[in-house]
Amino acid sequence: MSGRLCGIGLGPGDPELVTLKARRLIEAADVIAYPTAGRSAGVARRIAAPYIRSDQRELVMKFPVTIQETDHPGGYEGALREFYDVTATKLADHLEAGRDVAVLCLGDPFLYGSYIYLHERLAPRYATEVVPGVTSYSAAAAAAGTPIARRDDVFTIVPATLPPEVVEHHLRTSDAAVVLKLGRTFDAVRAAAERAGVADRGIYAERASSPDERIAALADVDGRVPYMSLVLVPTATDAPRPDAPGAGELTVVGLGPAGPEWLTPEARAALARADELVGYAPYLDRVPVRPGQRRHASDNRVEAERARLALELAADGARVAVVSSGDPGIFAMASAVLEQVDAANGELAGVELRVVPGLSAMQAAAARAGAPLGHDFCVISLSDQLKPWDVIARRLEAAGAADLAVALYNPASRARREGLERAFEILRRHRAPETPVVVGRAVGSPEESVSVAPLSDVDLDAVDMRTVLIVGSSTTRAIEDGTRTTRVYTPRSYPG
Repeated sequence: MSGRLCGIGLGPGDPELVTLKARRLIEAADVIAYPTAGRSAGVARRIAAPYIRSDQRELVMKFPVTIQETDHPGGYEGALREFYDVTATKLADHLEAGRDVAVLCLGDPFLYGSYIYLHERLAPRYATEVVPGVTSYSAAAAAAGTPIARRDDVFTIVPATLPPEVVEHHLRTSDAAVVLKLGRTFDAVRAAAERAGVADRGIYAERASSPDERIAALADVDGRVPYMSLVLVPTATDAPRPDAPGAGELTVVGLGPAGPEWLTPEARAALARADELVGYAPYLDRVPVRPGQRRHASDNRVEAERARLALELAADGARVAVVSSGDPGIFAMASAVLEQVDAANGELAGVELRVVPGLSAMQAAAARAGAPLGHDFCVISLSDQLKPWDVIARRLEAAGAADLAVALYNPASRARREGLERAFEILRRHRAPETPVVVGRAVGSPEESVSVAPLSDVDLDAVDMRTVLIVGSSTTRAIEDGTRTTRVYTPRSYPG
């Protein structure tokens, strides 16, 4: 009968953080296998030493390469692949002989652990058991006395070996994060944290929970650092707010057209960072409630007042997020905010202003239908609340004459129906009756409906303010895909 393979998570360094189960399986195993990268027995062997019997067989798994160059014909990957193949064969010999084998692993075996590659080779043939272990970042947070994340925070684990711009992206867009495997990447990681605006709350941890533990503010670390170190960026919930007037920030955030799956990571991070949330009440309702944040909801017809309030809060030192549905720069709050900045005549010194884009309603509707915006197009709002109708009519005539596909926003409300009819009268003078029209209502929500109709037969009575209309150009086509679903696209090339 074959033996059993056990991947044992030892935790980050302190033998007292070895779980009772891990200790029991180590003490019961016939063979103890452990990794080492040099001449010493290695950290894993040292942690487990109190639980290893003198009569147990030991198998040293010495890595042929870590971060240095190798002359292996297969390069770094080839050298490691051969190492795991050979090591798996040695472990299989013991398992075939009926011996239980415990493979010692720092931290958790299935979190960036070398045991993973042995498990993949051996688990299909032998009984296995994996014992989870305390992670290095958990030990680091405990040592620093700092909570990592709370409530709805998104926590991201980032390997430092990724390109610096990718590390920066994850740090910028996560509520909390840890960057593992530092070593020679440390300077690049710290620079990425600075660019992402999180370096001020970054914590450096080295060999957490071991006798050589070192915990320090990221800014206080100089020189080279070991590979077994990390940077922890805990949630910003408890980060100190600036007190000086003019030291605040204002971010205009696009929520996308509907639910959380349409929200970008950058937008999610901006919302999590804010002290104050300002916006139209139904849009604010789409943002998860977080402790410590204040909400300022208002009616949809007071954009200027909403923008002024947000700027006043930021001028007093708060981190403010103004929310918009879709993209904030398309018929939305970014323009309203900048208009108030312009009117302030330089009285908002020190307020940092940023616009975070969002997925627009026309993009969402177009994607549902296919690719009706695949060539040149324009976007026109049919609302005459902020511009006269003759301007709308002139622009519709120009778009029709230029043979542009047209996305129509704010097409009709209960009290404003005539403009929609007039708009279609104009476009029908420039388009063939069979021109495809995409009618997308409440895209992304439970009430979503997307339909395609010829220009001559669009049901305008079903159109409301939650609808986006996309009227094709002369080259736009409606076809059926492999499931007999109607798809609309505009070719990227144009005749002549």
